Amino acid sequence: MIDLGVLLKIGELAEVCHVSKRTVDYYTKMGLLQCERSETNYRFYGEDAIDDIKFIEQCKEMQMTLSQIQQRLTVKKSSQVDSEMIHSQVKQVIDKMEYLGAELKDIHESVEKLDEETQTKIKKNLSPQTVALIQSLLLYST
Repeated sequence: MIDLGVLLKIGELAEVCHVSKRTVDYYTKMGLLQCERSETNYRFYGEDAIDDIKFIEQCKEMQMTLSQIQQRLTVKKSSQVDSEMIHSQVKQVIDKMEYLGAELKDIHESVEKLDEETQTKIKKNLSPQTVALIQSLLLYST
């Protein structure tokens, strides 16, 4: 349901979210976003659409399919929890972690072959959070 506090036209929503109007239109057609139609057939989106687009874009960065994103949005917005859907999402995350762990292991082995100065330069460009995450994934993957 649309939040009647603030309504945005498709162009306004696209601008706020830094996506194209075509992207907003596509997400709407796919059922990822909900809109209200005016008498003159303009589409209006509530403020919750901003959060939805940010969520969708984050999921896309993690190479999730539209089907997976739809499931995640459904769970996120649902007042009832579907244990099968949650189980599926957990499995997807675990699979992704295993993939990333293997990738990091390969990268780590390549970095170890570099000279110490180059290794130091690479490590300086990483945030403390990134280093902690990499270490966690490397531990997880062994």
